Amino acid sequence: MIPPAPWADLPFFAEDWPKIRARLEESEFLPGPEALFRALELTPPGAVRAVILGQDPYPTPGHADGLAFSVREGRPLPRSLSNIFKEMEADIGARPANGDLSHWAAQGVLLLNTALSVPPGAAGGHGAWGWARLAREAIARAQEARPLAFVLWGAHAQNAASGLAREEDLLITSAHPSPLSARRGFFGSRPFSRVNAWLEARGESAIDWAGVSPPLAAD
Repeated sequence: MIPPAPWADLPFFAEDWPKIRARLEESEFLPGPEALFRALELTPPGAVRAVILGQDPYPTPGHADGLAFSVREGRPLPRSLSNIFKEMEADIGARPANGDLSHWAAQGVLLLNTALSVPPGAAGGHGAWGWARLAREAIARAQEARPLAFVLWGAHAQNAASGLAREEDLLITSAHPSPLSARRGFFGSRPFSRVNAWLEARGESAIDWAGVSPPLAAD
């Protein structure tokens, strides 16, 4: 459980991580040590173009893969991810073939949970362990390279990133894609086309959300 080198000098890793690591070493957790920092590994600071924040990994063993909202290929789609794909189809007319969102990460979408670990079967179980500081520091570090598109679904993500978006950034907020709230503003929010329109207006390539084209290499 070694922090990825491009992010390792964040204050979180010197001040908060040692205590969290000690607790993790004494417990079973998801997504497991090999995937704990996968979101940061796949999308280094200079490659981040968009940020999507989740709350914590899926608590069902075998589902969480270290990326917010993503699941391992071959696993059934969680209900929130199913709604994300429904909105994507309505927005851009296509969707990924499965729930593995690593091709988003490869194109500069930081898929970061505000808590990177969870006990099996206990959603939110590590939410008070001190993880939240990492998300804010990681976003601030990525902002040093370029303006970012923020896609913040639900109050938790919006509170976690409160005050970070600048005038030059794109900020998209809506209800969470959970079945409990998706019809209160998530459906119809068109985040995928809006992010791509903003990127293209800046002279950047669009994100291939549906995974139709080969992913771009990270910067």
